[in-house]
Amino acid sequence: MMKKIVLFLVLFIFSGSLIAQTPDEEKKVFIDNLLSKMTIKEKVGQLRLISVGGELTLSKVLDQIEAGEIGGIFNTVVEPDLSQMQERALQSRNQIPLYFGFDIIHGHRTIFPINLAIASTWDRSAIGKVAEVSADEATSDGLNMTWAPMVDITRDPRWGRVSEGFGEDPYLVSEAGRIFVEKMQKQSLQDKKSLVTTVKHFALYGAVEGGREYNSTDMSERKMFQEYLVPYKAAIDAGSRAVMVSLVSVNGIPASANRWLLTEVLRDKWHFDGVVVSDHGAIRELINHGVASDPKDAVRVAIKAGIDISMNDEYFLQFLPELVDQGVISENEIDRACRRVLKLKYDMGLFKNPYRNLDPNLDIDTMFADNRLHRQEARDVARRSIVLLKNNDHLLPLTKDMKIAVIGPLADSKRDILGSWSGAGRANLAVTPLEGIKDAVKDPKQISYAFGANLSDDPNLFKFLNLYGMSSKFDERPADEMLAQSVAVAKESDVVVVFVGEAQGMAHESSSRTDLALQDSQKRLIKALKATGKPVVITLMNGRPLTLPEEYDQADAMLETWFLGTEGGNAIADVLFGDYNPSGKLPMSFPMNVGQIPVYYSHLNTGRPRGTQNMGKYTTSYFDSPNEPLFPFGFGLSYTDFTIDFALSSDQMLPGGEIVVTANVENIGDKTGMQTVQFYLQDVTASVSRPVKQLIGFENITLKPHEKGQVKFVIKYDMLKFWNDKMQYVAEPGKFNVYVGDDSTTKNKQTFTLLDK
Repeated sequence: MMKKIVLFLVLFIFSGSLIAQTPDEEKKVFIDNLLSKMTIKEKVGQLRLISVGGELTLSKVLDQIEAGEIGGIFNTVVEPDLSQMQERALQSRNQIPLYFGFDIIHGHRTIFPINLAIASTWDRSAIGKVAEVSADEATSDGLNMTWAPMVDITRDPRWGRVSEGFGEDPYLVSEAGRIFVEKMQKQSLQDKKSLVTTVKHFALYGAVEGGREYNSTDMSERKMFQEYLVPYKAAIDAGSRAVMVSLVSVNGIPASANRWLLTEVLRDKWHFDGVVVSDHGAIRELINHGVASDPKDAVRVAIKAGIDISMNDEYFLQFLPELVDQGVISENEIDRACRRVLKLKYDMGLFKNPYRNLDPNLDIDTMFADNRLHRQEARDVARRSIVLLKNNDHLLPLTKDMKIAVIGPLADSKRDILGSWSGAGRANLAVTPLEGIKDAVKDPKQISYAFGANLSDDPNLFKFLNLYGMSSKFDERPADEMLAQSVAVAKESDVVVVFVGEAQGMAHESSSRTDLALQDSQKRLIKALKATGKPVVITLMNGRPLTLPEEYDQADAMLETWFLGTEGGNAIADVLFGDYNPSGKLPMSFPMNVGQIPVYYSHLNTGRPRGTQNMGKYTTSYFDSPNEPLFPFGFGLSYTDFTIDFALSSDQMLPGGEIVVTANVENIGDKTGMQTVQFYLQDVTASVSRPVKQLIGFENITLKPHEKGQVKFVIKYDMLKFWNDKMQYVAEPGKFNVYVGDDSTTKNKQTFTLLDK
């Protein structure tokens, strides 16, 4: 009897311990058990991210999957391939499911504006809508991971990937990145609509020297932590479960080989416990960088630095088992990386539901089914992205009974309006500006159209674009004949709307430029149209700030429309005709000329700022150019006018305290409009030089004609902190200036003092 009682107690205690096990403990037990069964080769397989294509056919990939040699797939976005690959993964010895990744940058099937345009909304709800719809469409296709958001700060518009980011400012970029992570991943990765984000490119990719793609970066630690690293940390703090490493060297060490960056900063300082993914081909490139002697050595360097997953892996499977056998890399290091991958898959719910959102019978046409709700949302975000740069004599909005000449090489281009990184979108579903304008007017016969000019006279540009299938239309007619037709069309109209700028392939990865002016062919077109005497609306389509002083002088009105995506043409028409009052603000400064680069608002003051009295010419300035950009950060006009004044709740702050800023906004015009109230801060005196202004917040307010409203913003103690002369993150007592206005040039200032106790 006593033995039965003892046995009962033992079983009771044991079962109680199982009941008391937390979810984290269950996960650890599961992963520990799985790892204990896996061979080195199978563990390495989990670190390999593979794309089907070229010599690596689907058949070969399926065999590698079943052998446990692949952990994830990218760039496959069609059925039944996805389901077939997952099925083979579940036939492998350990039955570890795959994850499926894809570049979902600014929309998936429904293409939203490029990210630089999304940032131009300065609207958190619009940014969130892009991320939410993108995740919804991607997960509906069976995908569960994306290589976004890109939060590389850039202040050099010569760089081609400017279009993929959110601009020049740490706060604005951080807000966009945070929202993307929260709206894509959701609160739980097991949510059917959760899409794992991969914040990229860690780090400093947007700071490449000369704006030249893949070039080196060299930067002080203070500038890194104060500005350039801020958006990555914000995305990680928001919960991003993956980080992609940049292709550049950081202070002499390639990012994929940089232990300080990937381990000491990312893991030790920031406590990131997700997966670190190399960029495409980055491990092979360590040999070219000169930090690895051969492929085997490159694998060693990458693993030691902190890389977990090799994108488009060539060498991990070939060399990692051998490196472990030789004792160069420990099995514990492989286990650590493999554990992170397995943990991510566990948290995604793939072990419980590996076929989540997969449907082998889903056909390509169903995937591209016209989603009216998503198109409406894309149209709304697109029109919020448009920035009004000039509007002489209130030329805009146009009336819908006018005779309008629509001219230019981008006016009817379905491919270009989608922008770069729109791989899953379909150009045939896009609405061009010409189509949008025709649909908006009373009678399409009011609209006349001329191609005008080729995008460029340079055949080498078209050769470059054709290398990757990114070319815009090329008209074989003589240039003079096209100009003559355009002039004739313009003379018969009431107003000319000309679409000029870049082909989408000119604003893409590996599309750096040294000259940011419009191509000569487009300049001649604008000059000829201006000579007709008709009012000219210059409508820009581009993926980066351009140098436009001549065009600004020629234009009666100017719109920055970027690449607006699937509904771009309708959004442009909405703004042209006043169905939507433009509210966009620039997320990057537009230089007057290339010689000003880098030009950005949050610069240091220098010891001899321009305008210093009694210094004559000996100030920080050019003798052949103004210091100021053509268009400053945060700039954007409206069809109405606003006034802004503000007050502080106190002129003193104690450590740990806060100050409330109350901005009074009035619409003094005759149209309803939205204003973005921007809050800037200046630390007047500190242990290191501080920027002349820094954006610390923004809020939107919509007001009817002559309506007044208030916007409140709280300045918190932590917002005053910076990396001081000892590289400590502190707030120092002293005077602070607060600026509130509608762009970064505002002089509207109040002052408070931070007390030391």
